[in-house]
This record gives sequence, C-alpha cells and structure tokens, in this order.
Amino acid sequence: MDLKLFADQLINGISVGSVYALVALGYTMVYGIVKLINFAHGDIIMVSSYLLMTFLKRMGLPMPLAILLSVVLSGLIGVLIEKLAYKPLRNAPRINVLITAIGISIFLQNLFMWIFKPNPIAMPALLNGTINIGIFTISKISMLTIIVSIVLMVCLTLLIKFTKIGKAMRAVSEDAGAAALMGINVDNTISVTFLIGSSLAAVAGILYASTYLLINPFMGSAFGLKAFIAAVLGGIGIIPGAMIGGFIMGIAESLAKGYISTIFAETVVFTILIAVLIVKPSGLLGKNIKEKV
Repeated sequence: MDLKLFADQLINGISVGSVYALVALGYTMVYGIVKLINFAHGDIIMVSSYLLMTFLKRMGLPMPLAILLSVVLSGLIGVLIEKLAYKPLRNAPRINVLITAIGISIFLQNLFMWIFKPNPIAMPALLNGTINIGIFTISKISMLTIIVSIVLMVCLTLLIKFTKIGKAMRAVSEDAGAAALMGINVDNTISVTFLIGSSLAAVAGILYASTYLLINPFMGSAFGLKAFIAAVLGGIGIIPGAMIGGFIMGIAESLAKGYISTIFAETVVFTILIAVLIVKPSGLLGKNIKEKV
C-alpha cells in the first residue's frame, strides 16, 4: 500500500467529513427538537459562500469582518425561514412540510442564480500553502477546517449540556408541551436552534468554498444531501451521531476516490449507508423505540 496516498486521502476525508459533520449537526438539531427535516438547510451553505464573496470581492471588507457578517446573516436567514415557512406548519402533515422545504430550496437557488448568474464564481483563498508532518502533507486550509470544525462541535456539545438554552432545547425535544408549562419559551428555543444550525452550515459553506475556490447557486443541494445522509447514518437527532456520520462519510468518499474511482465514490458512500440501516435502521447511535398500540 502506498502510505503517502493513503495519508493524503485520509486527511482529505477528515477535512471534508468535518464539514459534512457541521452541516449534519444543523439537520439533527432541528429534527431533534421539532421533528422535521429542513431540506433547505443545505442551501445555507450556498448563501454563506455568496455573502462572503460579495463582502470580500465586491465590497472590499476585511476578511474577519466579511466572515462574521456572512455567518450572522446566514443564521438570521435560517431564523427567517423558520418563522415564515416552518412555524405555521408545525402541526401540518409532514408532506406539506417536505414540499415547503423543497420550495424554499428552489427559491433560494433561483434567487441567487438571478442575482449572480448561473456561472461558477471564483472565491479568494483564506489560506495558502501546506504543512508537512511526517508522511502527511496537509494544506493550511484543510488544517483550519479540521480545527474549526472540532472546536465548534465541542462548543455545541458544551452548550447543549451545560447552558440554560441548551437545557431548554433538550426539554423542548423531550416534550414541547411540558416544557411550555415549565415556563420555557418554545418558539424562541426553536428559533435559536435554527440560528445555531444555520450558523454552523454557514461556517461549513465558507470553509468548503475556501477549499475548492468555486461557488455556484446549486452547490448546496448535493452537499446538503450528503450531510443529511451523514446525520441519518449516525442517528438522526443524535448530536454525536451527526459528527461520527460526517467523518465516516468524508473518509469513505475520499478513500473511494483514491482507490476505486471518482465516478463510483458516491456509490460506495450510499452502499455504506444502506448496509448500516439494514443492520441498524435507527443509525449508528440511534435507539430503536418501540411503540405500544
């Protein structure tokens, strides 16, 4: 085995997987609290990338300010989507929610295609150069991606476990009605969940765009689908599961590209998902809940 090739593919997989994990966290947080799949979530990746490009290339803002504004605005867009589209449908049939989510996704894609045109746009690099550590050669942007993703995942875990808003999220997830009776503002808790999830997706979008240096209005769809698969693979609604699922997705995809074929890489990933769900339908960390009738 070519250890250099294996090391390179492993690093690439961890880097991409950490971005998948960030986006998967948004899916799993929203599902864990309101039991809906926000299929427009992936398009926040695209939105944040275009916002960053606009602030950097067209407005000439400093990089730190451009990143901050992109993340904050993307988070607020996520809250706006929740308030306008999902809140009125909380008690509606799931098919209505699904159709709405798909409609929002298509609207965002066409809006940004109309504003920026469908052609790919080049992104400025956040970091250039590589770092050599033994047999590993790591680009600085990949190193930054891995570090930022791990730090954000740890921060989110601590927020959920030890803060007031985190306890409110867990209470609403268990029983929204009982949480409301205990004085928890359910609407605000759900909005904060969308804000955090969309902000994480925005960071993922910025890191992804800064790695591949090209953005287009449809980039969020395929990436969002893979992140959703990562959430399902780990156990939808389980935060550690989203992280594990993201890393498994990224590493499997990267190794498949390096050792099999770029054409069949996604086939390998979907095969892993199918195999896991056949053995454990609730995902790797999910729990099978039996309902009495």
